Amino acid sequence: MSVLKLYRATKHEKLIHYTKLLASHVNNARHHQALALFHQIHHASPPLPLDPFLFPLALKSCSALHLPRLGSTIHAHTTKLSFTSNPFVACALVDMYGKCASIPLARQLFDEIPHRNVVVWNAMISLYAGRGEVGAAIGLFETMDVVPNASSFNTIMGAFGEMGDGSGVVVKVYRRMREAGVEPNLITVLALLPACVGVAALTMIKQIHGYSIRNGIYGHPHLSSGLVEAYGRCGCLVNARGVFDKMQEHDVVAWTSIISAYALHGEVHNALLMFSEMESSRVKPDGITFLVVLKACSHAGLADEALKCFKQMRMFYGVEANSEHYSCLIDVLSRAGRLEEAYEVELAEIAGRVLFELEPENAANYVLLASIYAGAGKFDEAEEVRKQMNEKGLKASPGSSWVMDRE
Repeated sequence: MSVLKLYRATKHEKLIHYTKLLASHVNNARHHQALALFHQIHHASPPLPLDPFLFPLALKSCSALHLPRLGSTIHAHTTKLSFTSNPFVACALVDMYGKCASIPLARQLFDEIPHRNVVVWNAMISLYAGRGEVGAAIGLFETMDVVPNASSFNTIMGAFGEMGDGSGVVVKVYRRMREAGVEPNLITVLALLPACVGVAALTMIKQIHGYSIRNGIYGHPHLSSGLVEAYGRCGCLVNARGVFDKMQEHDVVAWTSIISAYALHGEVHNALLMFSEMESSRVKPDGITFLVVLKACSHAGLADEALKCFKQMRMFYGVEANSEHYSCLIDVLSRAGRLEEAYEVELAEIAGRVLFELEPENAANYVLLASIYAGAGKFDEAEEVRKQMNEKGLKASPGSSWVMDRE
């Protein structure tokens, strides 16, 4: 090998080393170190032969640290080196401008890219979806001049899944995805499960379950917990428990999902039993777990258990109570006729103040506290709460219920 070839080979190996180190910094969120290294690479002496793989990494760190000016400088370098036609560089630029500058600026750059592959299209669609501009996201999706991939469909499904009434559309997008011959992945099924619950599609949940087993994604903890929750919300407790028991490890999400499944369908004994097993397994419950347990106690009228759970939550686990925790505790004590005791009345008053501070426009808080005062014989206080509610022009929402048709 000639001296010149050896010199070039050495520089190439050095660049590969730097690129791997830069990727490590970015992937581990060490963005300041990543940009310092990028500056070192860019100003190396003797100069290194820069390639398109470096720039997307640096642009990702600019996005993470919200550095639009530096991002624009890097954009200028990519233009000088004629790298902007590279789809990965183009994708990173679109993403950086959308997150650091503005969506219109990102769209302007997107429109100027001569050859856009599916990655570039997905980047722009994802920006719209991430900002809640679902109409713009689906509009761009419909104009794609390349074949959409799983990520394209997942982004649209995720956007509609964030909408309160988007479950039906999520299912339609999924069916369109399958008709297009695109294989679902883990992200797909995680987006689809809540939608199936929203439209009471128990059969589809079972199909997702089977698909995940056949395609090797069943063991993922997020998917397993999602299946437990989905089966539980549809009333299929045997399947929910079956999935839970087959999980190799149970984190707080998995435990909360199975406890919620039992509590939702009135099996309070099993819910409390699972909560006890959760504690024995040394998995720390969080605020959502305690809320589920308190709701179970409330529905069953278990005042002592609710008080024990509430004290345990704050004193042993250090979890701060919020308005929903207080509301559940007040409800169960009210049902049990326990508010004549000074401690409970004081607790109710404290909880009422917390509820009003956190949610001053929530009519349900006023109705609940007024009924508590009335149940404790404090009719003047109850009337004062109702007066405050009327002065604010708040009206209680009518109750509702629904029935799930199991396919």
